[in-house]
Amino acid sequence: MLVQLLAATGVLAVLTMVPGPDMAVVTKRAIASGWQDGLRTVGGIAAGLLVWGVLTVVGLAAVLAASATAYTIVKLAGAVYLGFLGIQALLHSRRSHSAASEVNAPSPSGNPWRTGLVSNVFNPKIAVFYTGLLPMLAPSGFSPHGGMTLLVLIHAALTLVWLGGYVLVLAKARAFFEKPAVRRTMDRITGVVLIGFGVKVATSHP
Repeated sequence: MLVQLLAATGVLAVLTMVPGPDMAVVTKRAIASGWQDGLRTVGGIAAGLLVWGVLTVVGLAAVLAASATAYTIVKLAGAVYLGFLGIQALLHSRRSHSAASEVNAPSPSGNPWRTGLVSNVFNPKIAVFYTGLLPMLAPSGFSPHGGMTLLVLIHAALTLVWLGGYVLVLAKARAFFEKPAVRRTMDRITGVVLIGFGVKVATSHP
């Protein structure tokens, strides 16, 4: 059982470290507003994983993964939200051209915790991943629901550690990222990346 649990944790760790929409959202928030908001965004993302975990355990995520209509609704909502965040970043980079805004650049609007939560909850790939992979990874020494619940908690913890550490690394280089030219460039890069992920989500299939 311990070997199975360690193997499952290794798989979850690899999947956690693969760059995706969550990392792009965290990057945008941490650079624009500081490490505190970055960590709050990470907390929202972890909460989103727990939401998907609960839905998976009770079987609703399986319905979503199996229903083309439900999957399309969720993925389009997620794509629109990621696109909105991307456009927001691009507009912020244009506003930061003025000297006044370079000195006192506005922070992104909205609650960072909610931003992380919404971006994760509207990622239907999590539903497909949880319903398709977690049952196979669940250690045999637990009940099916108990094993999947444990893996969801491990995944959320890994996400907190990985993205939280990433935020703190960004904080160490905050002085560099606060330079106006660097800030504009990062806003443009994260904006394009978020829009790209939005397009990817919109065109994805279960």
